[in-house]
Amino acid sequence: MTKEPPEGRHRGNSAKNDPREWHGHRIITGGELGEVFAPTDEPELVRRAKRRRRLHNSVVGFLAVLVLLAAVLAQGLISGWVRLPSAAPDTPVGPVDECPAGPFPYLDPGTVTLNVYNATASPGLGGIAGSALSERGFRVENVGNSSVNRAGMTALVVSGSSGLAAAYTVQQHLPGTDYVLDERTDASVDVVIGSAYEGLTPPEQAVDAGPGALSCPGSATPDE
Repeated sequence: MTKEPPEGRHRGNSAKNDPREWHGHRIITGGELGEVFAPTDEPELVRRAKRRRRLHNSVVGFLAVLVLLAAVLAQGLISGWVRLPSAAPDTPVGPVDECPAGPFPYLDPGTVTLNVYNATASPGLGGIAGSALSERGFRVENVGNSSVNRAGMTALVVSGSSGLAAAYTVQQHLPGTDYVLDERTDASVDVVIGSAYEGLTPPEQAVDAGPGALSCPGSATPDE
């Protein structure tokens, strides 16, 4: 009769032959650890994380575009090829008591600084006139709108006493304009475009004008 080994001895031999046991202690394998600590599939959390990343990237991209646009605008303002619309200063609309005596010389347009304002209901007309004058060589600094207007006026040409020759030069490029004298001390000229404005005179006609008098059809003393 064959004796079976005692139960404890059988377990001991099995444990001795089992590589997962060592001195009576169970050794956990990597595969078993992986099963225990396997990553939990949480699709909703994953979707939320992706949405947050997309939102973050969108905000960063938008801010980068704003910074770039601000840099371009600043460079344009410094260089002069971008001009912000501005309101025209209060301009007298009544006739001058007497048209300034001439004759006045025709100046190089590059020495004349202009501000061009639109007094009509046609949006963008001031910018159109300003671009046309700029192409003739005038230094156009400000383009904006004005509430000053006269029925059927082509344009008002406004300057101080230091800008009489500059105003005369501008009038040679703008037919049918009326000159207005104000109290400014520099030689700048304002051009207020009216509803009768149809464009500039031919450039050769303006350049060939030579010295002459200002046009003041609204003055109390007509030109002689």
